[in-house]
Amino acid sequence: MNDSETAAWPATRRRPRTARRWLGLAIVGLGVLVLAGQVWSLVASSEVVGQALVGGSVAALATALGTLPVLFSQRLSERVQDTLFGFGAGVMLAACAFSLILPGLEVAKEQALFGGGRWSAGGVIGAAILLGAAALMTMEKLLPHEHFIKGREGRDTDAVRTLRRTWLFVIAIALHNLPEGLAIGVGYAGNDGLRANALATGIAIQDVPEGLVVAVALLAAGYGRGVAVALGMASGLVEPLGAVLGAAVVEHSALLLPWGLGFAAGAMLFVISHEIIPESHRKGHEAFATGGLMVGFVLMMLLDTALG
Repeated sequence: MNDSETAAWPATRRRPRTARRWLGLAIVGLGVLVLAGQVWSLVASSEVVGQALVGGSVAALATALGTLPVLFSQRLSERVQDTLFGFGAGVMLAACAFSLILPGLEVAKEQALFGGGRWSAGGVIGAAILLGAAALMTMEKLLPHEHFIKGREGRDTDAVRTLRRTWLFVIAIALHNLPEGLAIGVGYAGNDGLRANALATGIAIQDVPEGLVVAVALLAAGYGRGVAVALGMASGLVEPLGAVLGAAVVEHSALLLPWGLGFAAGAMLFVISHEIIPESHRKGHEAFATGGLMVGFVLMMLLDTALG
């Protein structure tokens, strides 16, 4: 092989790879357009779904706003990060209790499922909570992802090992935020406007420090400030999608409403117990994390009481 052939060989190898990359991006772009069209058709056909989309979008915007300080400031201390983790866990716990489980019990009793009564209502919501937690646990075991502290989890195959850490982080954050979006959507389908707004407001409030923590963690993992902020902002986009999905499914059948409320609560409880609280306690700042949890719980309780 002469020098000219040697120089041309890498270029010919690059062309098919470049073509495949552009083809892949085109397919992804087409998929996004199709998904956007489906979402728009759901929003146009239902006022509740439209409200859920707005609530999920506000939460996504709150996440994006939370990432912005990373562009201008130094990294947060680990103690502050753990306190913010605890705050988010407290808000989510109160949202599960006051905005999802209690309304779900009321709806189940009104529908008189399985003969009616408190026991049957409690059984329905309890089963839905377990289903929500089981669904998230299954997704976490099947989908490859990487946590900022615990490292990689999920399937470990040759294809997974070739994935960039960026995508593994994105999948982990999406798994974390999906239950929040579902909760917002189900909340609008199953509650009056004020209580649903309280739920969406509470989740948006905790999304601000959550976005900050995600961006800071990405920065600590070695990413540049711009990339960390961009990924942190993108992490919130799953929330409006989850909100539309939750509202559309539950609105389709009134019988699904208590199951949807319980399912969203179970998914959030799984994330709180399996991810947020352990993450906040790993570095020895349990007292600050617990204090943040208590403040977040009380704040969400007050929001639900005042607005709901």
